[in-house]
Amino acid sequence: MKNLISIDDLTKGEILSIVKRAETHIKNELQVAGSLGGSTVVTLFFEESTRTRMSFEMAARKLSLGVLSFSKSTSSMTKGESLRDTIATFESFGVNALIVRHSSAGVPRQISEWTDLAIINAGDGAHSHPSQALLDIVAFRSAIKGDIPNLGSLARNNPDDFSGVKIGIVGDILHSRVARSVARAFSKLGGEVVLCGPPTLLPNFWQEFQLVTDLDSVISELDLVMPLRLQLERASGGFIPSLSEYRHRYGLTIDRIKKIKESAVILHPGPMNRGVEIDSLVPSDPRALVNFQVRVGVPTRMAILEHCLEGEYKNE
Repeated sequence: MKNLISIDDLTKGEILSIVKRAETHIKNELQVAGSLGGSTVVTLFFEESTRTRMSFEMAARKLSLGVLSFSKSTSSMTKGESLRDTIATFESFGVNALIVRHSSAGVPRQISEWTDLAIINAGDGAHSHPSQALLDIVAFRSAIKGDIPNLGSLARNNPDDFSGVKIGIVGDILHSRVARSVARAFSKLGGEVVLCGPPTLLPNFWQEFQLVTDLDSVISELDLVMPLRLQLERASGGFIPSLSEYRHRYGLTIDRIKKIKESAVILHPGPMNRGVEIDSLVPSDPRALVNFQVRVGVPTRMAILEHCLEGEYKNE
């Protein structure tokens, strides 16, 4: 069994193996596969989630896995039981994997040091969200392979190689686990990553990526544009002057997307703050694959579970 705690845990070959297995599941229309029958996973979520938790649970059931859904509010942790003792309890149950989401960075890694169970990180603080990055690659590859109707031509001879592809992630980069994971994943496949946002929300420790504060200066060059959900408390925290100013400078407005290539793709990790980082009508643009991202979440997480519980498999 393997862990998936960070994109850095995966080689380029492993990323492509997971992605191609997800594409196989999409092609097979998510037919129930029983290869992991008899195994059990626990969704150990200490932070609220809709898409990630439900898609992991649905993915597990598609693979004939048993699923236990943990809730801290109804667990023995309310009586003072430690996290380590809770993990030991699951080990005693004979489960095979823990899918962990936590508001504090590093918790999934810490759990992995306590147990031999497979640990899958479903998001930890501002650190990492590897399954989101992998499903974003699945969505983007569908575009460059010509699998998306009504989308301009972004076809490539080798969809395994993102060399020459320019990816722009826009918004609160500093606090975003999605930005960290997506940037790492796309760069592993050869993509050029641009991180764009207000100076107060850009990290000063990422020298390997281009940092820009003027979205309009680069937006016409981008092959993929990904606005991040802006946490509304950033305005009151002094990171931005106001939400309206943020929208004016960094929001994907109807006027701004006119500058984007016809062949470009718009992704959003969700949930969206419509009218802030993205205008209400933009997700209806043919270049926007927001709903498609949600659709590929289940097959991608099926592939992740297979990777962690079955081990490596050959590229399809």
